[in-house]
Amino acid sequence: MTTLTKSDTALIKHLLRRASFGATPAELDHYEALGYEAAVEELIHPGDPQNMPDDIIKRYHTDMHELRYGNSASAYWLYRMVTTKAPMEEKVALFWHGVFATGYAKTNQARSLLNQIDMFRRLGLGKLDDLLIDLAKDPSMIIWLDNQENHDGAINENWGRELLELFSMGIGNYTEDDIKEASRAFTGWTLGNAEYMAVRASKDSIWPYGRIAWHFNFRDGDHDHDEKRFLGETGDFNGDDIVRIICKQPATARFIARHLYDFFVADEEPVPQWPYTAPRDPEAIDALSQAYFDGGHEIRHMLRVLFNSDFFKEAQYARVKCPAELVAGTMRLSGSVTRPDMDIIPTSDLTGFMGQTLLNPPSVEGWHEGTEWINSGALVERVNFAAKEISDTAKPGVRFIIDRLAAQNGGEYTPAALVDACLDIMGTAEMDIELRAALIAHVGIKGDISLAPARRDASESRIGELLGLIASTTEYQLV
Repeated sequence: MTTLTKSDTALIKHLLRRASFGATPAELDHYEALGYEAAVEELIHPGDPQNMPDDIIKRYHTDMHELRYGNSASAYWLYRMVTTKAPMEEKVALFWHGVFATGYAKTNQARSLLNQIDMFRRLGLGKLDDLLIDLAKDPSMIIWLDNQENHDGAINENWGRELLELFSMGIGNYTEDDIKEASRAFTGWTLGNAEYMAVRASKDSIWPYGRIAWHFNFRDGDHDHDEKRFLGETGDFNGDDIVRIICKQPATARFIARHLYDFFVADEEPVPQWPYTAPRDPEAIDALSQAYFDGGHEIRHMLRVLFNSDFFKEAQYARVKCPAELVAGTMRLSGSVTRPDMDIIPTSDLTGFMGQTLLNPPSVEGWHEGTEWINSGALVERVNFAAKEISDTAKPGVRFIIDRLAAQNGGEYTPAALVDACLDIMGTAEMDIELRAALIAHVGIKGDISLAPARRDASESRIGELLGLIASTTEYQLV
């Protein structure tokens, strides 16, 4: 059996903060036993998620039968983030949700938005070509970018423009004529039941059937079959051909590489600034771009290269947690979700108060991330939630932490030893010397800590308080 060094364990924790939502002590034990490279492979090949089953959720939440409303739908997704055994599946879905931003504010159809998230789970680690083709057929995206209004002889350029500008290549790598030609190629890619859905929408449905979800339909009679010239190639192109041409462009490889770097490695500038701002690490973008082509446009291969790279391993705590990461990661650590609970909806709403309403991004650009997650209002919400969640000693995950502490060191700790043990479990960045000293001094007010039966109740309360204080620090906001 290989003995892991402290640096080995730190790398696996780093991997789990990025490819998962952090790690509980039990999860860390599992991945430490695998070793780093095997852990990467298990994470990028998600198995059975074993998340809380729908039949259990829907027995408790009547609103989640229909998933009509945005907050119910985002809470439904949060259940899965918190309870899944395949966290990379949810992180990849969250990643693509930010890139291919589609929102409830315009679609007014939460179930279709969740169908899109399912598509990200299914295809998000596969070939970009397959993902973009399914995205073009996705009813929520069709409504979001008006492709149902894109007709032969009367094109709507919205989808064609954003496909090139925000979803694949980036500004500066195509012309206005390319946008028009791409839009012509996607004429006839529309909704199959638009008229019926319009009637249903006018009445806003009748319980218990709800808003019937849209589905895709290709109308050949509304498709422009004339010759098109796109990115230097000529032919009677359909949308599939446009995606095929896009996906073989070096600009596409670099654009997707920079997105992956931004989400999984270190915060970049917002996407609108990319044409005018060099990447944070140009060599990393070159390596990921090469991986894109070496792996036949497969995202899984790009992530394999990314997670095993030096630039990833050296980028610990180089990102600010997005609200979904903060909330889901803290709830996974606290173990608070063991059955359906109505509190999941206001908890999911908190991500919106922190600046990230799941399934309802502010625009087609998605969210501006990094330090833009932090402002005076959002920071109060982040600190209050995390501190309250992780300081509750009745929660199963917190009980597990206390039991783990009791089983180590004879259950006896000096204030400094307890602070270091709790920092290690919480997975925070290296603590500022003065802040660590302040935590030690606070714990030390009541002396050493003993988890022996006679003193356990009082010590548990002190441990819960310490965990809450750690969750309130700047270091806990980083991933």
